[in-house]
Amino acid sequence: MDSNTVKIILETLDRGESASLTLSADGTTYTRRFIPGDRLILLGGGHVSLDVYHMAFMLGFDVVAVDDRPEFCNKQRFPKAQVLCDSFENAIRKLHISARDYVCVLTRGHRWDRQCITAILSGEMPYYLGMISSRRRADGLRELLVEEGYDSAKISRIHAPIGLNIGAMTTMEIALSICAEMIAEKRKIKTSPIENELIQNNVNIKMLRYLAESDESRALITVLSSTGSTPVKSGSMMAVNRLGKGYGTVGGGCGEAAAIAKARQIIGTGSSTVYEVEMTDDVAAEDGMVCGGVMSFLIEDITD
Repeated sequence: MDSNTVKIILETLDRGESASLTLSADGTTYTRRFIPGDRLILLGGGHVSLDVYHMAFMLGFDVVAVDDRPEFCNKQRFPKAQVLCDSFENAIRKLHISARDYVCVLTRGHRWDRQCITAILSGEMPYYLGMISSRRRADGLRELLVEEGYDSAKISRIHAPIGLNIGAMTTMEIALSICAEMIAEKRKIKTSPIENELIQNNVNIKMLRYLAESDESRALITVLSSTGSTPVKSGSMMAVNRLGKGYGTVGGGCGEAAAIAKARQIIGTGSSTVYEVEMTDDVAAEDGMVCGGVMSFLIEDITD
């Protein structure tokens, strides 16, 4: 793989489309897919929304923050999100919510919650729709929506009260319960994998940009397989320079350290190798890192 290939992947992702990379190792061809981050729309810019924003961003969501109050909806408050300071109804119309979106209704009151829910139910249903509320108030709103003629199948898909029941008390704990519920729903999606498709399909933009733009000698480490109690799945990727500085991760611990050491030997040679790490060997045991598994890495020199 070279930097031009990575640039094409980045351009494809910038268009909101999925991209793929073909890898060859020991006569076998593997496919590593890159799926753009899911869009999360936060309707309401209060304290819970702010904590959800921070957590969801770390989880790879592309966040949109919406509120009609400028002091709660600005780039200083949500620096890495798309910010839309407008009425909720106008914002929902402008955002063209689709079946791929995740939406959290976290407004400052019942009136605005209902505005958001009815506006959303009038269009295409997002993949995930949650609303912060008590169970009693959520049940009452559902009954009212049915009486008003809204689609009962759509109404039944509203997660209200929002979030998994973990006994959350603080805003950060509530945010954790919401993000955990969104991830649980996300992982329900089952796709038919193609032959030799690697499991991990997340996008690490920082790593990809480093591979595409850096002019220093570097290598790419990709997990081809993992068996037993290993920390990551196949498709996990990490870029490494001659000094061993890494972008991304292939699981940390002794396995990653061994892969980095091998990558530093590969850099500048124009070659690639498949490198296997036994996570139950004596070195791992001495480091207290015994996982009981085996990891296989493809390590490629990508020096331009």
